[in-house]
Amino acid sequence: MGLPIESLLVESLDQEGRGVARRDGKAVFIDGALPGEIVTCSVYRKKPSYEVATLGQVLKQSPSRVQPRCPHFGRCGGCSLQHLDARAQVAIKQRVLEDSLWHIGRVRPDSVLPAIHGPAWGYRHRARLTVRYVPKKGGALVGFHEKKSSYVADMDSCEILPPRMSALLRPLRDLVSALSIRNRLPQIEVALGEGADVLVFRILEPLLSSDADSLRAFAKRHHVRLYLQPGGPESAAPVSAADETDLYYALPEFDLRIRFAPTDFTQVNHAMNAVLVRRALALLAPQPGERVADLFCGVGNFTLAIARRGATVVGVEGSAELVRRATVNAEENGLSALASFVEQDLYRSGASPLAGLGRFDRMLLDPPRDGAVDLVKALPDDGPRRLVYVSCNPGTLARDAAVLVQARGYRLSAAGVVNMFPHTSHVESIAVFNRDG
Repeated sequence: MGLPIESLLVESLDQEGRGVARRDGKAVFIDGALPGEIVTCSVYRKKPSYEVATLGQVLKQSPSRVQPRCPHFGRCGGCSLQHLDARAQVAIKQRVLEDSLWHIGRVRPDSVLPAIHGPAWGYRHRARLTVRYVPKKGGALVGFHEKKSSYVADMDSCEILPPRMSALLRPLRDLVSALSIRNRLPQIEVALGEGADVLVFRILEPLLSSDADSLRAFAKRHHVRLYLQPGGPESAAPVSAADETDLYYALPEFDLRIRFAPTDFTQVNHAMNAVLVRRALALLAPQPGERVADLFCGVGNFTLAIARRGATVVGVEGSAELVRRATVNAEENGLSALASFVEQDLYRSGASPLAGLGRFDRMLLDPPRDGAVDLVKALPDDGPRRLVYVSCNPGTLARDAAVLVQARGYRLSAAGVVNMFPHTSHVESIAVFNRDG
């Protein structure tokens, strides 16, 4: 640990939620510091262009600094911003988005969309909990990793999980500690739907019959469904027939019920997802008779809402299992005549990601963190007049926006943040691109 540095002014936050100050022309990244604060810190990593430091004293405190709600904050790596007022978190994420668009993509939106935000606690309906059996800690640990560590935080509650799931952390620790395979159970995945809660146990060895009995008793006692996953996500299956369930979430504004499997990708924050779909549809403005593409469509989250507006929509997804699930969702919601789904690798090399899909009037993209640069480069000259881009990484959104604006002739009409993950530095956003002609 280096000597303390005195009286640095924190100018901003970086994309990991660290305070950013400057000293001798170098950026200093300070864990736990907030914009506007004057702090001392101790440098523990030096590089030619930057330094990384731990927070010492806060000599001048930000008015947005608050007392973290979770007793594990600072040790658990699940949250990085609980010490910052929730409204200030949203404002800072908006700045991160705008800075990324300009400094990476050299683009600015014509207008900034009002930020979308909602409940700040108990919002996480999906989570991957790490499991590790540590006799020195009294048995199994179940939770998130410690901050900047592969160790599992010693925690018995979590403020971003719904209270009923937070309350299960201690019982889960006791359950795992008593299993014969406690050293071969690395992960428990949480998947919550409307009317059913599922826990998926990732197992590396088969259960003994006594283990299965313990799991069934736990499920009955705590009103949850338990699945075992011995291999890939498709291998997940209920411990017993009584645990099998259809998970779903609703989008009431569009009269939709969307089913998903416990290991399918879905948004973690159901309340925010409903608002995000509403915003996306308002920006996309699909019209009856138009042909629309929904790329990286998953189980049909946006696809079916587009179809409900009367447009013909093609959902494209690389996972055959998700395509099957989306097709069933279209059938069950009475939208098969308007919504169809195609299995296609949108990251494939050697051919256009859009080959064979035809022409579209409008397009929605919701790619993973890597973005969709090859896809936007492949847009034809007669491509969609309007494109709505839902992003989970402002850096790749900015890169792709540069291609759309500078190479494909689009205008970045609007962009704004979606606070899908309160108390974390994760920046979800939405942008709309328009092209004349």
